[in-house]
Amino acid sequence: MPKAARDIPPPLELLCLNALWSLKEGNVKDVQRIVNGTRPLAYTTIMTVLERLLKKGKLARRKVGRAFLYSPTADREEMRRIAIRELLDSFFDGSEEELLKFMGRAPEKSVAAAAGEGDARIDTVLL
Repeated sequence: MPKAARDIPPPLELLCLNALWSLKEGNVKDVQRIVNGTRPLAYTTIMTVLERLLKKGKLARRKVGRAFLYSPTADREEMRRIAIRELLDSFFDGSEEELLKFMGRAPEKSVAAAAGEGDARIDTVLL
């Protein structure tokens, strides 16, 4: 199992991977259409990111007519495990119990409150 931080894609690559995980397979325009819902990006930018993911082994591609169809080879669940492991190692000294204690805090002691943001609460959509 890969453990290096570089095995977790940066945000833009992860955005494209998420699009392909939902599509199962798609061309650059398909990915762009989904990504543009949250972050408008040029066709060439999406194409560059997909090529980068292909070189990293996170995607496969096949030619259909004049276009390439991309499909994820990286497993979403495995990627989540790697990200959580990195979070545990980086912020909780590798302790799952410490993370669970942290997540079980009362709302007034949420992540936002711990960061000094007063009444702000953690956005549960992100969990």
